[in-house]
Amino acid sequence: MIAWLILGLVAAQRLGELVLARRNTAALIERGAVEVGAGHYPLIVALHAAWLASMAWFLPDPHTLNVWLLGLYLVVQALRVWTLASLGPYWTTRIFILPGAPLVRRGPYRYLRHPNYIVVVLEIAILPLVFGEVAVAVIFSILNAAVLSWRIRQEDAGLAERRAL
Repeated sequence: MIAWLILGLVAAQRLGELVLARRNTAALIERGAVEVGAGHYPLIVALHAAWLASMAWFLPDPHTLNVWLLGLYLVVQALRVWTLASLGPYWTTRIFILPGAPLVRRGPYRYLRHPNYIVVVLEIAILPLVFGEVAVAVIFSILNAAVLSWRIRQEDAGLAERRAL
């Protein structure tokens, strides 16, 4: 039962993030932001949906739950909240570049170039392991690495001019 609750909470979190991302995206576009690398976005959406669905589909019966890994997952969620709060109105699920806007250099961005992507990598690997789903963790980590490498190249290219300043 608790496994289903956890998966439901993660799904609700993702849906809430989509609402926030849409609001931030609309505000950024209104301020003149342009999207970069839009071609990868449907793959990211499909990957995350399939990741959640796979965990639900392959959930062992009886449900196993590694509380240590669940605790680690919760720590990663704290890093997610810190990252999103640091980006504030600039956080979206897509890549939008607002010309003239300063790069965010507060919060985890003081120490890491892509903390949000580190969070995603950790989430995709850890949550399936909480339920003992090693194959789901490995397969989706590999797929995520491929999509993120594309996304990071697109984002870095879009931000290159501002990083040079």
